[in-house]
Amino acid sequence: MPFSQREYLSILTHAPADAVKVFADDIIPHLGTITVLQNRSGLVMLPYTDSAKGARFHLGEVLVTEAHVQLANGSQGYAACAGRDLLQALAIAILDAALVADVQTAAITAFVAQQQALQQQADDVLLRQVEATRVEMETF
Repeated sequence: MPFSQREYLSILTHAPADAVKVFADDIIPHLGTITVLQNRSGLVMLPYTDSAKGARFHLGEVLVTEAHVQLANGSQGYAACAGRDLLQALAIAILDAALVADVQTAAITAFVAQQQALQQQADDVLLRQVEATRVEMETF
């Protein structure tokens, strides 16, 4: 597996929700019985560290949706996404459980790699746009 769990979960939570849901629907028939242990939304505090003094404080609250599933073989998957999309969190948790259970690993890894490439392209475009606004100023 070329991605750690932390890496692929991060990529999947930033991927378009509709693409993740459609892909998870294709994986579900290969998993057998799926038990949803938890699927809920709530507010969590967003911690932040002051860059000047290093003091930690809470910047505010963020709406988060989480899902926790278990497959028939006991493998579990978890996901937490910003926002209120219960199906997105459930889809990511199902993909996580599939990877833990080593089911459809090649297909899921290919999907994650594709999403990572799309995200890197979008980041590159954004950085080029930001760079185009840079102003060089002379100081005396």
